[in-house]
Amino acid sequence: MPGPLDGIKVLELAQIIAGPFCGTALADLGADVVKLESPQGDASRRIGQFAPGESKAFHGLNRGKRGIVLDLSSSPGQSVAHRLIPQFDVFVTNVRPGVAERIAMDYDTLARLRPDLIYLEVTGYGTRGPSAQRAGSDVVVQAYSGLLAGDMKVDRRGAPEPITASAPSDYVAALGGAMGVCAALFHRQRTGEGQRIATTLLGAGLALQAPWAGDVPVSDAILIEPLRRMMSEMREAGASYAELIDARRSRPNQGRAFRIYYAGYPVKDGAIILGALTPQNRDQIRRALGIVDDPTDDDDFNAIGPDADAIVSRIEEQIRSALAGGTIEEWMAKLDAVGAPASPVNWLEDMADDPQVVAMDMMPTIEHPLTGPERQVGPLVQMSKSTTGSDRSSPPLDADTDAVLRKHGFTDDEIGSLRAAGVVGADASG
Repeated sequence: MPGPLDGIKVLELAQIIAGPFCGTALADLGADVVKLESPQGDASRRIGQFAPGESKAFHGLNRGKRGIVLDLSSSPGQSVAHRLIPQFDVFVTNVRPGVAERIAMDYDTLARLRPDLIYLEVTGYGTRGPSAQRAGSDVVVQAYSGLLAGDMKVDRRGAPEPITASAPSDYVAALGGAMGVCAALFHRQRTGEGQRIATTLLGAGLALQAPWAGDVPVSDAILIEPLRRMMSEMREAGASYAELIDARRSRPNQGRAFRIYYAGYPVKDGAIILGALTPQNRDQIRRALGIVDDPTDDDDFNAIGPDADAIVSRIEEQIRSALAGGTIEEWMAKLDAVGAPASPVNWLEDMADDPQVVAMDMMPTIEHPLTGPERQVGPLVQMSKSTTGSDRSSPPLDADTDAVLRKHGFTDDEIGSLRAAGVVGADASG
């Protein structure tokens, strides 16, 4: 069965994470995605490269695509791209602010070449406002959006500790972009109109905090305004970042009772995460752990009352002490027996062989032309009437340039001349 975007052609001018992952998401839905790289290649090719221009990061973020190398800093290179554009439905980019205009790959220029083009740009902060021209990366926007401070991690030197196991704003922006492309394709099918789509790392960072980021005066007057005043006073007094985080941790917190059942605890041979979201879930955990005197779900429990912290601390210590006395296997058997949401804290290095991952085929094997068989994370979406996923690996640098150009109307003589002039093809010195 073809993918739902079968027949849709995407040209991607993007590097690192947000733009490339959006392209991969579209490829998983069946689109024909061509990745356009500079002669030096996507910068992620060199992040931990194990061979020249090949890295695990690049392979994981760019599967499902063909690749073309084109020097867009030159007028002839721009002319080649402009000749390709009318044959593509979607253009995806996450170049820095001002670059698209400088290399003649901005929306206005490309829409003149294909009026119904769907043009997606992923930026750090958006296209207007005081920060529009600032460079943005995931860790920078973690800081700007409040996500980093909200995570409340401080290193041993008192510095903010970013979320480094992933790049949350990048990935959410990428998926938002893919969603926007699909909606724009539907709109075009109904109206014939193309359009410009924008997604931002800042918006993604805020979306990740949506339950807490909004301004709700009736609630915030009690919970947020005192905190805001306290933090402001501390900053004016010259408090350090670590001191500010400590103060934030110690504030009265109506959600603390919830958090003790939505947290991690050490056990004899590792750690377990509890993930209770409802009173029923918390009751399941209490039964498994033998906790019988917890009033935190009672109707008359005041989560911000003067006695709340002492009660919550007592229950938290009971949970901690109970779990510390057993192993992962022992506790997971008890928690699973009552249907409680919990998990061992697994290591990423083991996940490719995890029985559930294998059963769901979440890491299918893909044959890479340079490195052979690889297991890569597959599509996020599975559909009953359409195929999702791709058996195409990430493209080696410059591997598909000639074939892509030939397919889109360039003759062998033209391709040879473009290569001789350095307009297409990889930088041999790179």
